[in-house]
Amino acid sequence: MQVAFRADASLQMGSGHVMRCLTLADALKAQGAECHFISREHPGHLLELIRQRGHEVNSLVAPVFPPQAATKGILNAERIPEQESIHAAWLGSTWQTDVQETATILATLQPDWLVVDHYALDQRWEEALAPHYRKLLVIDDLADRSHRCDMLLDQNWFGEDTPQRYRNLVPSHCKCQLGPEYALLKPEYAQLRESMPPRDGTVRRILVFLGGSDATNQTSKVLEALMEPSFAHLQVDVVIGQNHPDIECVAAQAATRPGTTLYQDLPTLAPLMVRADLMISAGGSTTWERMCLGLPAIVISVAANQTPTNLALVNAGYIVFLGDKNEVISADIAKAVIRCLESPAALKAQSRLCQKLVAGDGAQMICQQLLQGGGVQYAT
Repeated sequence: MQVAFRADASLQMGSGHVMRCLTLADALKAQGAECHFISREHPGHLLELIRQRGHEVNSLVAPVFPPQAATKGILNAERIPEQESIHAAWLGSTWQTDVQETATILATLQPDWLVVDHYALDQRWEEALAPHYRKLLVIDDLADRSHRCDMLLDQNWFGEDTPQRYRNLVPSHCKCQLGPEYALLKPEYAQLRESMPPRDGTVRRILVFLGGSDATNQTSKVLEALMEPSFAHLQVDVVIGQNHPDIECVAAQAATRPGTTLYQDLPTLAPLMVRADLMISAGGSTTWERMCLGLPAIVISVAANQTPTNLALVNAGYIVFLGDKNEVISADIAKAVIRCLESPAALKAQSRLCQKLVAGDGAQMICQQLLQGGGVQYAT
């Protein structure tokens, strides 16, 4: 079976869209499918990583205008019409241009499934490319635009509102897979979950990861908080991605603090999550990875679209949420860590609650449905 993925990574949008597509592509490849990625050469792209994972890559030309154009309001008729969403500039071209470039590739592939994971693409793009694929899976988080798709995956959690999020936004025949039970996690998370002992709530080791890009260097803010003498007994693991804007600064901070280890470009966070007792994290896809492993967390939203999910999770007792990155200072982080150190029973309860919400086999479930939907027998 042929599966094509349309997803981008950049300094502006981060790496999460490509990374979760890679997880699904790996699962499909293990079942014999051929996976092809269509991805634009934004600054901070992950084209080489996709190739290293054994998938075909079809690159689109570098952006016509910078991805930060949308957030700075640089929209005009020659580039992006003003009525487009704030994420439109993340595409690096107009959606019509992207259709033309993508169609050239899909015309040759004619995939059984096209998987699209991009906030800048909607029903117009999907309909224009309909002659070039059999079925369409949309991966989304926003529920802010209409789609023409056969399946939609949104792994986020909004309590009792979760099942209603895409009402009137997708066709009646669309199969909506909504919630963290469908989260696209690598297989090691479910495997480690089965073998690890229950957490006791005592904090000895902290894992720090603020996203694959961390464009505003929240990592330094967290390390500053952990410099307090009262935290000297804690071991700290710090992870940054290849697109981090100030690696030297973080490295210097990590070298200054005893008991701190810095990692870069790890293929997975799973082993570090298993041995950590608390995580200080962004609110993206990593949420579901650590919840699968029952790792309690202090969370900071590093993008506006993360906040609604984080608010739902904190209200239900799943996380400690400090708010948007622009509102959080190092003193807020330090106070939150102190509260966690003083509340082992609460962290133990949070750990159990998280694991009930995320089992970790979502990628296999979606993989099975795609293969069966494409007429392929799934190997159990």
